[in-house]
Amino acid sequence: MLQSIGWAALGTGFTCLMTTLGAAVVFFFAGVPHPHTRRGMLGFAAGVMTAASVWSLLLPAIERAGEMGGIPAWLPAAAGMGLGAGFLSVLDALLARLRRAQGDESWRQDALLMTAITLHNIPEGMAVGLAFALAATGEGFAAASALALGIGIQNFPEGAAVALPLRQEGYSRLQAFAGGTLSGAVEPLFGILAVLASAWATPLMPWLLSFAAGAMLYAVAAELVPQAHSRAGTWGFVVGFAVMMTLDVALG
Repeated sequence: MLQSIGWAALGTGFTCLMTTLGAAVVFFFAGVPHPHTRRGMLGFAAGVMTAASVWSLLLPAIERAGEMGGIPAWLPAAAGMGLGAGFLSVLDALLARLRRAQGDESWRQDALLMTAITLHNIPEGMAVGLAFALAATGEGFAAASALALGIGIQNFPEGAAVALPLRQEGYSRLQAFAGGTLSGAVEPLFGILAVLASAWATPLMPWLLSFAAGAMLYAVAAELVPQAHSRAGTWGFVVGFAVMMTLDVALG
């Protein structure tokens, strides 16, 4: 068991590191971004999150549910997505009450964005952890390494998708970097927990993946797209979607 945990920590540590490197892009901005750049950043984040919801979460959820059998493959994806969107909607309402008390709208948006990305990283960390735990027994090391590499490279734009909007809201570069890094810190934690509780974690993966997708799509539709509405935001969305789609498809 200790060997499996060690391997899971190694694999998820790499994916977390890639999120950190993505968040580090904020250090290349001299100051608070121009409004056009700001909308482009928000659009890019929305595109990345939308593509990740489809290729990293919903399609794998449908595939895993089909492999497990017993229920229609689309059911966990549809139901989990609804639950994830509902969860973030409730969180949105609670944060709105706090916003009225504090008078800080940007704080609510930032909390929703970080929650959505963090929820997305939880099932990915579990998937990598379980794959490396299996590899520790002598099976599937190449597959586990490929999975960690694919998710790690995908995590780079996701780290930027958290850090850049935080930076455009006026947070310091260090604060924005910390926010992006923390969104990926859940991967080693839940990767190890998945190894410790592998008996129940594996059957829940389709539901967890689609739950995270629903949360991300809610954040995109409710917060990012409306604020990115502009030509720069539209192109940012297209570029972000294309980048994430390419990474997901190319890295499988």
